[in-house]
Amino acid sequence: MKRRTSIKSILALSFLGASSFSVYKWLDLHQDFDESRLLGFKELISELAETIIPETDTPGAKRAGVEQFILNVIMDCTPKIEQNKFINGLAEVELYAKDKFQKSFMKCNEAERLNILTYFEEKNVYSISIFNKINSKIFGTTFFSKLKQLSVEGYCLSELGATQGLSYDEIPVKYESCIPMKMNQKSWATK
Repeated sequence: MKRRTSIKSILALSFLGASSFSVYKWLDLHQDFDESRLLGFKELISELAETIIPETDTPGAKRAGVEQFILNVIMDCTPKIEQNKFINGLAEVELYAKDKFQKSFMKCNEAERLNILTYFEEKNVYSISIFNKINSKIFGTTFFSKLKQLSVEGYCLSELGATQGLSYDEIPVKYESCIPMKMNQKSWATK
């Protein structure tokens, strides 16, 4: 008889603990959005985007001005849950960099920055795909997925990214619906 009672109490405590954490997380993500806090992370967003799309023989994300695109999309076109999740993710990047390398992300070298981004990419993905779908449905897009998505979109939509990073034909002479790509050709900026 005591075994049943103790098992019931353990299950009840587990359920209460999990539900209280879920309520805390839900309240944290539904708080009012602080635009000034996001603007304080502008330089960090610029460096994160530059780490994702570095400057090589083509311009990088920083020169293309991707950080302003990311800020505009987060402030104007993103639900409140994802806005708060994005700001919390930026703060976590700084905390992780200080814990792991004893310096801010801005002062880390390229290898350390890649290490940090790899950590956050792996942290946001579950090994069972159904959990990823449930998480994105309840809590929205993860921080790192949103950062990568907006970095690539901002780069491809910028003038430098479209004209120098991708193949761009400013004045097409004729419409051809299907053209095979040549060896080592860049992807088209326009479709």
